[in-house]
Amino acid sequence: MKKTNQTALVAVTIAAGLMAGASSASSAAAQCGRASWYALHSRTASGERMNPSALTAAHRTLPFGTKLRVTNKDNGRSVVVRINDRGPFVKGRVLDLSRGAAGQLGFIGSGHTAVCMARV
Repeated sequence: MKKTNQTALVAVTIAAGLMAGASSASSAAAQCGRASWYALHSRTASGERMNPSALTAAHRTLPFGTKLRVTNKDNGRSVVVRINDRGPFVKGRVLDLSRGAAGQLGFIGSGHTAVCMARV
């Protein structure tokens, strides 16, 4: 009987951990904050070569390949990007976008803007 209670406790603990992980992943994907852009020709953290014209982005924790709809809060423009890199490494920023994505969102000149993002 004691072994059954331990097994049930382990199962509940694992389920709670999975639920907590799911909620933190969704909150990471549905957030607002500051975004900047970058245009390098080096390799990204995912191993692919950075293409500044592609619609890609860097996020600290989302899995590579995740697609996000990013909306510029200043002008309402939006674009769908694919996560292929890690970053940003500047305090207060939630996303680094490729130059191509920043161009479609209309903030090349300013270098950064307020955005909201959600998983697609």
